[in-house]
Amino acid sequence: MERVVITGMGIISPLGNDVEPFWNNLVQGKSGISMIDTYDMTQYKSKMAGVVRDFDGEQQFGRKEARRMDRFTQFAVAAAEQALTQSGLDLEKLERERVGVYVGSGIGGIQTLVEQSNLLTARGPGRVSPTLVPMMISNMAASMISMRFGCWGPTLSPVTACSIGNTAIGEAFRLIRHGGADVIFAGGTEAAVTEVALASFANATALSTRNEEVKAASRPFDAGRDGFVMAEGAGIVVVESLSHALARGAHILAEVVGYGASSDAYHMVATHPEGRGAFLAMRAALKDAQLEPENVDVINAHATSTEAGDLSETRAIKKLFGETAYRIPVTANKSMTGHMLGAAGGAEAISLIQTLRHGVIPPTINQEQSDPECDLDYVPNEAREANMSIGMSNSFGFGGHNAVLVFQKYEA
Repeated sequence: MERVVITGMGIISPLGNDVEPFWNNLVQGKSGISMIDTYDMTQYKSKMAGVVRDFDGEQQFGRKEARRMDRFTQFAVAAAEQALTQSGLDLEKLERERVGVYVGSGIGGIQTLVEQSNLLTARGPGRVSPTLVPMMISNMAASMISMRFGCWGPTLSPVTACSIGNTAIGEAFRLIRHGGADVIFAGGTEAAVTEVALASFANATALSTRNEEVKAASRPFDAGRDGFVMAEGAGIVVVESLSHALARGAHILAEVVGYGASSDAYHMVATHPEGRGAFLAMRAALKDAQLEPENVDVINAHATSTEAGDLSETRAIKKLFGETAYRIPVTANKSMTGHMLGAAGGAEAISLIQTLRHGVIPPTINQEQSDPECDLDYVPNEAREANMSIGMSNSFGFGGHNAVLVFQKYEA
């Protein structure tokens, strides 16, 4: 079987629209959460989000091209272009049929759908755009990347809610490992910070309402957590066979060594209280990597800042790692980014790769009050230097989807 590596990364996020600013802000413990200024939020229970700033689709792609893409697709294409640049791939020299795109979105073009639905109500069916459906459907991010780069290989848009990024990277890893492709652009994207989504999540009591102190609103594992903070963005990586990367002299960022997936089979939106599915996915990822729990040096947690979710993930980690769980640093990027939904896994994979490369663990900020049931080492409030080789990244989604990746620091 082929060994599989990461050779490029790209990100659009509330903490920056390139890997270096994103990473620097994570390490410095900066919050990307801000008050929403796009809509009148007077009647909304939660008035904040991790909004992507300083991103102009028309400037990036030109007005004509940008108007054919919903914001979630614009994010994905922009992140993929960054990843391509870093990878050093020369598209003209590739076997195009062996280059694929695995990029998904949990919600797709919801803003386009809302705008066109309002137009239908106000002005009738004749005014609805013929591009509504292709702009709205969630596979369009992968499709636009494949068209832009001329990727003729497998194109897949997994829909596994908030575990999409890990699912996409994991399935790309599997295909390349078994010789089905040489290169795959993989990850997730989301642009769902919209009025209807904010209202729905808030009415489900899923969102934080700490509107008076937005920078402190996302607080995974803290006893004062009261829900997640919606966010948007995209995280895309170039997944490549080691042999292909070495043959072209690529700079290798990390190795993918394991992937595990499972289903809670429990509830539409709630995680299993004992973390059954999370435990199974983590165990499967370690087995796939042929590693033991004690080999893991750091865990990038899913950790959305919900009371039940953070507790169930903590329980799953304890069940799998036993007493070892108390010595493994567990970091929660969503304390700074908010919950990027379908983009979270890709963004957090990038964070974990950077963690292994630089030997620095980003903090979990807003750790003020200990929860006696969430009692692991969450790297509270300040980044930490450490010697690390193996990292695990967890992603879990509505419907009980669980996907876990294991990365290893690459040594030539």
